Amino acid sequence: MLAGDFAGLKLYRLPAQDKKLKKDGTPRDPKKVGKFHCPVFTPDGTQVVGFMLKMPDIAGMIKQPDRFVAYDAIAAGAEEIVVKEGVAAFDAAAAKRLGVDLDACIIWTGMDVRTVSGKRVGYCADADFNLRTGKVNAFILTEGGASNALVGHREMPASMLKGYRDGAMVVEDAAANLEFSGGAAAKAAEASVKVAAKASEVTAKAKVQAKKGAAVIDEKGSKALDKGSRALGKQLGKTRGMFGAFVSEYKKAAGTPAKGSGKKS
Repeated sequence: MLAGDFAGLKLYRLPAQDKKLKKDGTPRDPKKVGKFHCPVFTPDGTQVVGFMLKMPDIAGMIKQPDRFVAYDAIAAGAEEIVVKEGVAAFDAAAAKRLGVDLDACIIWTGMDVRTVSGKRVGYCADADFNLRTGKVNAFILTEGGASNALVGHREMPASMLKGYRDGAMVVEDAAANLEFSGGAAAKAAEASVKVAAKASEVTAKAKVQAKKGAAVIDEKGSKALDKGSRALGKQLGKTRGMFGAFVSEYKKAAGTPAKGSGKKS
């Protein structure tokens, strides 16, 4: 599952067992803890240990510092992401339980990426990790802007991460040679192959129009992404209606039955 899928979602705490019902017998709503902000990794980048939570302002005015929540202390409820009961979930208590030093942990996403020899390889946009174990499978490296829209992204195995230097993620030189996946150009190429396979069924004029159409897609895709943002935790196109799908994917990744749908975001 991608760590970036959590960004902007709210984390809730369920009422205690003896307080789940109000005096009138109606169920109490879960209490919002905060919003998922960014994933936290072990220094070697092999493990997601949790997430930073952006806390709500006190009385709408006073800022609160971010809080850390352990990756294994969260679960998907029927309508929201919740904190598991009876688990040391936050800050120092959670770190002690996991056996990690939060001061040594790193937020790798959002960093510029350079090879050991100094070649720039874009920036780290996301990480694919195992929801049950926290193990990082791969880091998602992108060029950013229009380039990413056209050529897509690189999926770099976590084993290629070598360390941190001068504000950047340092990776093996071989990372610069990883192939790109996704992107408008790749999709256009795939479409061209399909068109070529049916060349006998189309006219020369149709082929010209198809190429023009692909060019328009590339151009508009580039302009659209140029207007985008690299801000950490920013997710474009997220709507309330997508939360049900997120819960389903979360439960699938966690190995639990995907029941119900959500309506909070």
